[in-house]
Amino acid sequence: MWGGWLCSGQFPFNRAEVPVGRLTTHVLDAAHGCPGSGIKVELYRVEDQALTLVATRETNADGRCDSPLLEGADYLSGVYQLQFSAGDYYRRRGVALANPAFLDVVVLRFGIDSAQEHYHVPLLVSPYSYSTYRGS
Repeated sequence: MWGGWLCSGQFPFNRAEVPVGRLTTHVLDAAHGCPGSGIKVELYRVEDQALTLVATRETNADGRCDSPLLEGADYLSGVYQLQFSAGDYYRRRGVALANPAFLDVVVLRFGIDSAQEHYHVPLLVSPYSYSTYRGS
Protein backbone atom coordinates (compact mmCIF):
# COMPACT_ATOMS: atom_id res chain seq x y z
CA MET A 1 0.00 0.00 0.00
CA TRP A 2 3.00 2.33 0.21
CA GLY A 3 2.76 3.15 -3.48
CA GLY A 4 -0.94 4.04 -3.22
CA TRP A 5 -0.62 6.80 -0.68
CA LEU A 6 2.79 7.91 -1.91
CA CYS A 7 1.59 8.46 -5.46
CA SER A 8 -1.72 10.00 -4.41
CA GLY A 9 -0.02 12.57 -2.18
CA GLN A 10 -2.30 11.48 0.68
CA PHE A 11 -0.12 10.58 3.64
CA PRO A 12 -1.29 8.59 6.68
CA PHE A 13 0.49 11.16 8.88
CA ASN A 14 1.10 14.90 8.93
CA ARG A 15 4.33 15.42 6.96
CA ALA A 16 4.96 18.70 8.79
CA GLU A 17 5.28 16.71 12.04
CA VAL A 18 7.79 14.21 10.66
CA PRO A 19 11.32 15.67 10.74
CA VAL A 20 13.12 14.24 7.70
CA GLY A 21 15.38 17.06 6.53
CA ARG A 22 19.12 17.19 6.97
CA LEU A 23 22.12 19.32 6.10
CA THR A 24 25.38 17.68 5.07
CA THR A 25 28.70 18.81 3.64
CA HIS A 26 32.01 17.49 2.43
CA VAL A 27 35.33 19.03 1.48
CA LEU A 28 37.49 18.25 -1.54
CA ASP A 29 41.08 19.49 -1.64
CA ALA A 30 41.53 20.71 -5.23
CA ALA A 31 45.22 21.46 -4.71
CA HIS A 32 46.10 17.86 -3.85
CA GLY A 33 43.26 16.00 -5.56
CA CYS A 34 41.97 14.31 -2.42
CA PRO A 35 39.29 14.61 0.27
CA GLY A 36 39.89 17.36 2.83
CA SER A 37 40.24 15.34 6.02
CA GLY A 38 40.52 16.76 9.52
CA ILE A 39 38.95 20.13 8.64
CA LYS A 40 36.99 21.87 11.39
CA VAL A 41 33.49 22.78 10.19
CA GLU A 42 31.24 25.11 12.17
CA LEU A 43 27.58 25.77 11.42
CA TYR A 44 25.92 28.98 12.60
CA ARG A 45 22.33 30.14 12.38
CA VAL A 46 22.10 33.78 11.26
CA GLU A 47 19.35 35.89 12.85
CA ASP A 48 19.38 39.68 12.56
CA GLN A 49 23.09 39.46 11.57
CA ALA A 50 23.90 37.68 14.86
CA LEU A 51 25.56 34.26 14.67
CA THR A 52 24.51 31.38 16.92
CA LEU A 53 26.72 28.29 16.88
CA VAL A 54 24.58 25.25 16.01
CA ALA A 55 27.11 22.49 15.35
CA THR A 56 30.83 21.77 15.16
CA ARG A 57 32.25 18.81 13.27
CA GLU A 58 35.53 17.61 11.80
CA THR A 59 35.72 16.01 8.40
CA ASN A 60 36.70 12.35 8.26
CA ALA A 61 39.15 10.60 5.89
CA ASP A 62 36.56 10.88 3.10
CA GLY A 63 36.22 14.65 3.65
CA ARG A 64 32.71 14.22 5.06
CA CYS A 65 31.24 14.72 8.51
CA ASP A 66 30.25 11.53 10.31
CA SER A 67 26.78 12.92 11.05
CA PRO A 68 24.55 15.62 9.55
CA LEU A 69 25.12 19.18 10.68
CA LEU A 70 21.36 19.64 11.03
CA GLU A 71 18.59 17.07 11.12
CA GLY A 72 15.25 16.26 12.64
CA ALA A 73 13.58 18.90 14.78
CA ASP A 74 16.67 21.16 14.54
CA TYR A 75 16.30 21.34 10.75
CA LEU A 76 14.54 24.69 10.35
CA SER A 77 14.13 27.20 7.54
CA GLY A 78 16.47 30.13 7.82
CA VAL A 79 19.83 31.60 6.97
CA TYR A 80 22.91 29.62 7.96
CA GLN A 81 26.66 30.05 7.74
CA LEU A 82 29.22 27.29 7.34
CA GLN A 83 32.81 28.05 8.33
CA PHE A 84 35.61 25.75 7.16
CA SER A 85 39.07 26.06 8.77
CA ALA A 86 40.92 25.58 5.47
CA GLY A 87 44.06 27.48 6.52
CA ASP A 88 44.70 25.16 9.47
CA TYR A 89 44.23 22.17 7.16
CA TYR A 90 46.80 23.42 4.64
CA ARG A 91 49.28 24.35 7.37
CA ARG A 92 49.06 20.78 8.75
CA ARG A 93 49.77 19.50 5.24
CA GLY A 94 52.93 21.60 5.16
CA VAL A 95 51.68 24.12 2.60
CA ALA A 96 53.47 27.46 2.96
CA LEU A 97 50.75 30.09 3.33
CA ALA A 98 51.16 33.84 3.46
CA ASN A 99 50.64 35.57 6.79
CA PRO A 100 47.78 36.27 6.86
CA ALA A 101 46.62 33.45 4.59
CA PHE A 102 44.60 34.44 1.54
CA LEU A 103 41.92 31.91 2.59
CA ASP A 104 42.08 31.01 6.24
CA VAL A 105 38.44 30.41 7.17
CA VAL A 106 36.10 29.89 4.22
CA VAL A 107 32.65 31.28 5.00
CA LEU A 108 29.54 30.19 3.10
CA ARG A 109 26.21 31.89 3.89
CA PHE A 110 23.09 30.29 2.46
CA GLY A 111 19.39 29.80 3.08
CA ILE A 112 17.44 26.64 3.85
CA ASP A 113 13.78 26.09 3.05
CA SER A 114 12.91 23.30 5.48
CA ALA A 115 10.23 22.01 3.12
CA GLN A 116 13.17 20.63 1.13
CA GLU A 117 14.32 17.28 2.49
CA HIS A 118 18.09 17.46 2.02
CA TYR A 119 20.62 20.21 1.54
CA HIS A 120 24.16 19.14 0.71
CA VAL A 121 26.72 21.97 0.57
CA PRO A 122 30.11 20.72 -0.65
CA LEU A 123 33.29 22.80 -0.66
CA LEU A 124 36.00 22.46 -3.31
CA VAL A 125 39.00 24.34 -1.91
CA SER A 126 42.63 25.21 -2.54
CA PRO A 127 44.86 27.76 -0.75
CA TYR A 128 43.76 30.48 -3.21
CA SER A 129 40.25 29.60 -4.36
CA TYR A 130 37.06 27.79 -3.50
CA SER A 131 33.70 26.94 -4.98
CA THR A 132 30.46 25.47 -3.74
CA TYR A 133 27.03 24.48 -4.98
CA ARG A 134 23.88 22.88 -3.70
CA GLY A 135 24.51 19.19 -4.16
CA SER A 136 22.30 16.19 -3.69
